[in-house]
Amino acid sequence: MLTVVLSGLRTRWASFLGGFLALALGVGLLVTMGLGLSATFHAPERSPQRFASSPVVVQGQDRLTLDVRRGPDTVPVSQRLDRPQPVDKELLRELRARWTLSTAGGPSSGGPDAVGLDAPAAEVRALVGDRARVLTGDERRNADPDPERDAQALVGLNALLGTTGGVTAFVSVFVVASTFAFAVALRRREFGLLRTAGATPGQVRRMLLAEATALGVLASAAGCALGAAGAPLLARALVDGGLAPEWFAVGDAVWPFHLAFWTGLTVAVAGAVAASRRAGKVGPTAALREADVDTDVLPLGRAVLGTGLLLTGLGLLVWTCVTEPSELLKRKTYTTLPMLLIGGVALLSPLLVRPVARLLRLRGAVGTLVRENSAASVRRTAAVAAPVLVTVALAGTLFGSAASVTQTRGVEAREQTTAQYVVSGQDLRPVAGAPGGAVVSPTASTSLFVRDGAEAVVKYGARAVADPAAFAELARLPVVAGDLRDLDDRSIVVNEEFERRRVGETVEIWRADGSGPVRLRVVAVLALGTGDNGPYVTRANAPGAPLDRIDARGGGAATARALEASGGTVRTADAWAASAHPASSPQTRLGMILVLGIALVYTVIGLANTLLMATSVRGGELASLRLAGATRAQILRVVTGEAALATAIGTLLGLGVTAAVLGTLGAGLASLSAPVALVLPWATAGAAAAVCAAVAVAASALPAWRLTR
Repeated sequence: MLTVVLSGLRTRWASFLGGFLALALGVGLLVTMGLGLSATFHAPERSPQRFASSPVVVQGQDRLTLDVRRGPDTVPVSQRLDRPQPVDKELLRELRARWTLSTAGGPSSGGPDAVGLDAPAAEVRALVGDRARVLTGDERRNADPDPERDAQALVGLNALLGTTGGVTAFVSVFVVASTFAFAVALRRREFGLLRTAGATPGQVRRMLLAEATALGVLASAAGCALGAAGAPLLARALVDGGLAPEWFAVGDAVWPFHLAFWTGLTVAVAGAVAASRRAGKVGPTAALREADVDTDVLPLGRAVLGTGLLLTGLGLLVWTCVTEPSELLKRKTYTTLPMLLIGGVALLSPLLVRPVARLLRLRGAVGTLVRENSAASVRRTAAVAAPVLVTVALAGTLFGSAASVTQTRGVEAREQTTAQYVVSGQDLRPVAGAPGGAVVSPTASTSLFVRDGAEAVVKYGARAVADPAAFAELARLPVVAGDLRDLDDRSIVVNEEFERRRVGETVEIWRADGSGPVRLRVVAVLALGTGDNGPYVTRANAPGAPLDRIDARGGGAATARALEASGGTVRTADAWAASAHPASSPQTRLGMILVLGIALVYTVIGLANTLLMATSVRGGELASLRLAGATRAQILRVVTGEAALATAIGTLLGLGVTAAVLGTLGAGLASLSAPVALVLPWATAGAAAAVCAAVAVAASALPAWRLTR
């Protein structure tokens, strides 16, 4: 048996080349992603920068502790991440009386947020007490600007690498299993001859599994070497693309190599199991008779698995849309759920190939042959269409969902104001000298803290209104109950996410500086929308919050000139909405390109391998066409036309999956009372389909040209 296996591997190396490359690439990518994930788990902390020369730092109090059922819950408080609370002025006088202080260039509006000093930490703590925080050692980095920046970047990087690793595993399993299944289908005559020569079904199955094991070991070993070389390159690309901190680098973890190697071997063996069972079940005569005709193209196991994945994917989409529509707007949801639909449709593609091919009306003898051959050779057509489906569907769902969510947020932001001009910036100055008839509404970013039942403390990003009357006149918020004109210093506007959200109810909140509790009456309730419809309070409940936005309407060009004195960027409302909600950030776009690039590389490998194998065994068929009078050019048009038709079928199925996902997203947005602004990424999906078509045509034309010489 071992001799037969080794001889088969040497003789059919071209047939195994595609599976080897796909598996090696998958293992290499898993190693790369695993090393990156390991680095995010054990990444070193950034050393203190702002107060690197001060052994002790006194920082303004930025923690709020409230009692909840499970014990005290502590959350950070600040107006913004780059503006902590200032150190108490009385405390500053006491500190200056004993030591020399340094602010190290921190914000000074309202007082420094932190000061550094060279003094014994115990004495400083005794003097400060609970009026501020005393930081020493590595804790001093909490006084740096945006201290959570690196942690947030690592969380995002962790999610990106995890998602990419999941897509890699999904696509590699699909491509390797499809390659093995199609290769076995092409070898049915060989298996029939082996059965005629006395081979038992068990021997045929063991031969295929042994081939898969040998291929899995070699490809996994090559993939581990490839991943070790590629991980540092990925780390540098992530740093250059702004997805990781500057100091990010892969470590020397060992578990990614073990995980990737054994995963690759398992994928290879698992991909051959179903095919080996199918090959071992047929008798000698049946195998020989079935070698030239595609029958029973959808085994029961594949049909059950495909139906299960399809129904599960559709069910989860509908369930999420009905129960938690806001989850559809999250990248994790629109990245993972479509994979179930893609897998289900791809597994059931043999059922869809023949009806779609029969519907086409292609003219001429060549067109008739293309249509009939595609409909008759279901396995070959489905094997080509399935990887195209995966790539086009991933391109459509990933890019389409992300672009739709971003565009919806931009449209929502524009629809929520009737202003002609919007000023944005930090620490804006109030507008003076606005012409008569102009309505000006300054607002500020702040935070509110609310107990979520008795379990935890929830932080809400909120807006603080300086002029409630002007705000009510300019705002066009999705109010579901109440009236914005009733907002005052003793009231609040909430959204449907709040635990208490009925007009007239009282909400207990803590302000951004940690002061409270303050009891405010609900005067209006807003629809949740895309998540940016946060609560609104007046400036009285946002002490120290700096202005960062001014809406204005009326007064013409004179109003625009008056707004320029605020110190911010003056734009029309349309330009402001476009700049505040761009199509996508460079980091997001780079992450999606990484995921789509992996899928496209796998698709190219799968298409080339499948068509090279499929066309290479059609010598007798093509010779019969020549004897029937077909010219060499006509035969090449038939073969390439079949490849193009299979690619078109896969593209249509991928667009169908995209339409289902984006349609569900649109229904979720409508249920959230958000504008529905769906975007179908025609350029991205078209480019992916064009690459697939070019590879398919080339991979079928080359062996056909050789066979018809």
